[in-house]
Amino acid sequence: MAFAKVDTKVDFPALERQTLRFWDETRAFDKLREKNRGKPKWSFLDGPITANNPMGVHHAWGRAYKDVFQRYFAATGHEQRYQNGFDCQGLWVEIEVEKEHNFQTTADIERFGLDRFTEECKARVRKYAAVQTEQSKRLGYWMDWDNSYFTMTDEITYRIWAFLKMCDERGFL
Repeated sequence: MAFAKVDTKVDFPALERQTLRFWDETRAFDKLREKNRGKPKWSFLDGPITANNPMGVHHAWGRAYKDVFQRYFAATGHEQRYQNGFDCQGLWVEIEVEKEHNFQTTADIERFGLDRFTEECKARVRKYAAVQTEQSKRLGYWMDWDNSYFTMTDEITYRIWAFLKMCDERGFL
């Protein structure tokens, strides 16, 4: 069995930058969206990854798989919304902020101040959402990055609390 000779002199990072620059200069993503505007819709909502640290390889794999579906439906003439999301709530973010301050108990957080703690969690989310956005772009993942959704909005938080209140009132909790 003969194997193809691999050119080990290919500068893959340079090739990546060249491709991304070409897409940007030619407005490839915008043109695709314009071409498919008004055609049958295919709905895809990207399940958000937690904006807590840089992406792991498992996130990159997931994004690559999702991109295959979106590109397929785009190629078959479907309009899509391309909305990315960031999960901003929960223990993953809080634990990292607790580690940064060496908090050991809930009382440590209360002494620090719940408002300050919440703002530091939100700042961490904004920081890593920006990092993950750049990583995703480098993967070639096409999204409407300027219109990503964040689960830390007041609207989402109030809806969650309203839902929990309704569940409590009905005896589900």
